[in-house]
Amino acid sequence: MFEYMKKITFLFIAFIIAINSYSQEKTVVFKKGEWLRYRMSYSGFLKAGNATLSLDTDTIKGKEVFHVTGKGWTSGIIKWFFNVDDTYQSFFDTKTIKPYVFKRNINEGGYIINREIKFNYESKKATVLDFKLQTSETIDINNVQDMMSAFYYLRNQDVSSLNIGDEIALDMFMDSEIYPFKLVYLGEELLKTRFGKVKSLKFRPMVQAGRVFKENESVTIWITADDNKIPIKLKASLAVGSLRAELDAYKGLANSFKIVYD
Repeated sequence: MFEYMKKITFLFIAFIIAINSYSQEKTVVFKKGEWLRYRMSYSGFLKAGNATLSLDTDTIKGKEVFHVTGKGWTSGIIKWFFNVDDTYQSFFDTKTIKPYVFKRNINEGGYIINREIKFNYESKKATVLDFKLQTSETIDINNVQDMMSAFYYLRNQDVSSLNIGDEIALDMFMDSEIYPFKLVYLGEELLKTRFGKVKSLKFRPMVQAGRVFKENESVTIWITADDNKIPIKLKASLAVGSLRAELDAYKGLANSFKIVYD
């Protein structure tokens, strides 16, 4: 069951990256008060859980920063067998989107991680504090994003000239490792959703072989083709069935949510 939740966590990360990987440079795509909720399911009918992303502002050492909180939890039948309560937080620069502090506090069926990462760009070091193990570790860094700040960093990039097959690369710092991550652009698709028909952009995340998904397990992500660039659907094909995540509710968007009417 832990491997199942590991896949769910990975899909959540993929959502974070996909949201912001197809944007116009000068368009404001997010603001304080943005809130998104996703419904997680197995093969589209067995509810597995929910996930939310909320954006606010905070202060670190007298400097105003963005503060994003991501939460995920199991529900329905899955919760009876495997209870999950995950919280991720990132504090990042309002202009450069560089992360200053990242917090990960998860409980997945008794598997607990409680870590905090502090980024120092003068020394090019990241300090990983593990409160459960009571350890501290320093890692060399260069241009990295954490799991949450990546969501907003890529959102500000100008990739309007993407062609089918083009790739978007990012180095993500998670726990004590740097993970190379790529998204391959697959083209456009008119997607049927609970909100109506939505024009979307389709991507496929690529990870190092053996990291999370096997070779016969493919992941596809759809994001809205408007100025918000919200991940609206994700599907991971497994050996049996699939894992899915679909946008369930939203508020506080910086731009209008566009529906295609016949």
